Amino acid sequence: MNFLQVNDLCKIYGAGENRVAALDHVSLTIEKGEFVSIIGSSGSGKSTLLHALAGVDRPTSGQVLLDGQDVYAQNPEQLAIFRRRQVGLIYQFHNLIPTLDVVENITLPVLLDHRRVNRQRLEELLDLLGLAERRTHLPNQLSGGQQQRVAIGRALMNAPAVMLADEPTGALDSRNGQEIIRLLKQSHEKYRQTLIIVTHDESIALQADRIITIADGKIARDVRRAARV
Repeated sequence: MNFLQVNDLCKIYGAGENRVAALDHVSLTIEKGEFVSIIGSSGSGKSTLLHALAGVDRPTSGQVLLDGQDVYAQNPEQLAIFRRRQVGLIYQFHNLIPTLDVVENITLPVLLDHRRVNRQRLEELLDLLGLAERRTHLPNQLSGGQQQRVAIGRALMNAPAVMLADEPTGALDSRNGQEIIRLLKQSHEKYRQTLIIVTHDESIALQADRIITIADGKIARDVRRAARV
């Protein structure tokens, strides 16, 4: 099933001699529940593509369809609701609110959406992420790896259909980075979410079902890996 569909996507910055095509007529489809890694050199357009999929960076032209819904046909208010409810976005830097504790940071998207917190899901996430004993800690009382776990919990709290991670291990040491990828894979399998990770780390990319290579704003390679036993 083509859960995520991208049609002829372009993102242009500047004009004339300063014109840069960050995305150059990109088209692809991603199935529901698929784990995809997007790789490419710095400036290749991989993060631009991820942000376009997330509804964060409006493309110059083209179309993004998520479960049949045209993402950019929505007005700004609808788009904001779409991002909160359908997309879990994780960045390299966790961007936690320093004055909010672990639980408050994780539940923030739900509260912004004016909805009641699902306490069962919250406790499940705290347990999954190993944060149950840190629930009242502020970000400055946590390690970098723990802060990134909080960011994952925040992205998962609204039970999004798709999880998008932009270099989620880039600011972490090797051990913590491996743990974050393990947790993302675990949540992907547990909640049957579509998972898309932008990474420059080959060892992370090789764990995905599919590896898409971006070069000069275009898809240079798209490889589906053999099923793992």
